[in-house]
Amino acid sequence: MPYSSSLTDAEWEIIGPLLPQKKQTRPPVWTKRHILDGILYQLKNGCNWGDLPKDLPPYSTVFWHYKQWRSAGVLEQIRDALHVQV
Repeated sequence: MPYSSSLTDAEWEIIGPLLPQKKQTRPPVWTKRHILDGILYQLKNGCNWGDLPKDLPPYSTVFWHYKQWRSAGVLEQIRDALHVQV
């Protein structure tokens, strides 16, 4: 776990299935877990999207997924699922 905002395996088991499945046209370069780690890193640290560490996906990929998931209500579904766990 390189960053304090990175998901643990137990956290990923809860959150992973909540992320939307899209039709695969080609193998993804980045896993959804890496993309979500990039989103969580930015949200926790409040940095600019372009200042994400180089070992995370490119900011354009992370930001695109963030916008898509936010618009689709995925982030609220994650929040609600985690709230139930508490």
